[in-house]
Formats: sequence, structure tokens, C-alpha cells
Amino acid sequence: MPSNRLLLGAVAYDPKVVTIWEGFKVWFAEQGLDFDYVLYSNYERQVESHFAGHFDVAWNSPLAWIEAERLAKQRGREATAIAMRDTDQDLTSLVVVKADSPYQSLSDLEGKAIAVGASDSPQATLIPMEHMAAAGLDPGKAEIRRFEVGVGLHGDHIGGERDAAKALIAGEVEAACMIDGNHLLFTSEGTLPSGQTRVLSQTGTYDHCNFTVLDGCEAPLERFTELLLGMSYDDPAVRHLLDLEGLKVWKPGRTSGYALLEAAVDRFGAIDDWLAAQG
Repeated sequence: MPSNRLLLGAVAYDPKVVTIWEGFKVWFAEQGLDFDYVLYSNYERQVESHFAGHFDVAWNSPLAWIEAERLAKQRGREATAIAMRDTDQDLTSLVVVKADSPYQSLSDLEGKAIAVGASDSPQATLIPMEHMAAAGLDPGKAEIRRFEVGVGLHGDHIGGERDAAKALIAGEVEAACMIDGNHLLFTSEGTLPSGQTRVLSQTGTYDHCNFTVLDGCEAPLERFTELLLGMSYDDPAVRHLLDLEGLKVWKPGRTSGYALLEAAVDRFGAIDDWLAAQG
């Protein structure tokens, strides 16, 4: 019989993750939902644990979503995205160069050094590299410098992106890749000094994280989703938690925004070895 208990799996990419889910745990309890969570050090372990039945719902990165969806198909199962943040939708990544550089198109970067984030970062590596490749710039004909910070966190740790931006300013590379939101952050904090850089190219839009469930789950998913979508930013009990998690409102999950990452995963074989190891 279905119970009133729901266990979430999430990745501890930052100490604030504990604050966030402890706060939501209290709030869900006040709404009559027995909610708890378990934390993992990386997304691959989280996806594997989800399929092992160790928890009910995963708070997945976009790459972890693709891992879960493809592993589900491999095993004759089904994965579903039930909810996501408003800020998870319609994002873009940028290829940034110095303002005084001579580069006017991506093709001008052939043979040049391009900084990206960690190898498993959708926003700072995989999607920008797919964007460049689709535009005719073969990443194999450029010097791709990966800043492998927080591998396993799928780019949730922005250190790799920040290091890539710093390398650009230091003149160590000709271009750097980053998500649009971090471009704004790096500009405001001075990592990218005002007026010293410009956007050379921008990717198409894509989506980021989602709550993922697998078929056969007996947890109260309908109630969980109802409570998520019903959270109000005007409610002081959850506003600070929403701020920490970077959203104003939860939205129904969708999967139409993962096409660019799917293409990148296919082109670069980003999860082939992991998927093969799952049997």
C-alpha cells in the first residue's frame, strides 16, 4: 500500500543543500507530508541508488536526467520529470572573448585555446562544445582547456566556470564558455571586469534540473507535486528556501528542453562508459 512518506535523493554540491532540504522537510511536515532526504557526493551514485530503490524522487541535474532516462530505457523502465524550477527553463550558454580580440565568429577560434568548465558540466562544457561543433568549429581543431572542478557534480559547482573566466582575463585562453547567469554573476563580482569582454556566440535555449521519478514508485507523488507547485514566494516560511534554491516558483516538469544536451551526449559519448557499466 502507498504510504505518506516520501524520500528524496539530492547531491551535496554545497553546504547550503542541507539548509535547503532541512527547511523544506519542516515545511512539508507542516502540510502533512512525511518528507525526508538522503544526500550523495555525486550524481552517478545518486542515479544508481535511485534504480536500486534507495529513495523515491531524485533532484537531478540535466545530465543526471539523461543518465536516468537512458538507463531506464536500457532496463525496460520509464523515468518521468515531474517538476522543475522556473529558473531551470530556457537558459543559454555563452562563448565569451575579450572585448578587443579580433574574433568575430566561432570559426575564428579554430586552433585557439578555449576554456570550458568540468568535463561533465552541461552548461559550461557539453552544450557549448555541441554549439561550436554544430556551427562548424570542430572541438578537435581547437585547444579545449577543461577546468575540472567538482567532477561528479555536473557543473553545479561553478568553480570550473569561474576558473575558465579568470583564464580568459589572464590571457591564457582566447575564449571561455559559461552559462548566461554565471556570466552576469562574474561581471557583477568583477571576475569579468566591466567592458573587458564581449559575447562571441550564444547557444540555443535549454532546460536544467528536474525532479525525476521512476515507474512503480509508491510514494505520494501527487501530493508532493501538488505541494511543490503550490508554494508561494509570498510565504515567508519558504521564501528564504526558494531564494537559496534559486527560484520564485516551481513549475511542472518538461523534457523538451534537453535536446541540445542530448545532442552533446550523443556527439561526445559523454555517458557511454557509465551506461555500459550499468549492465
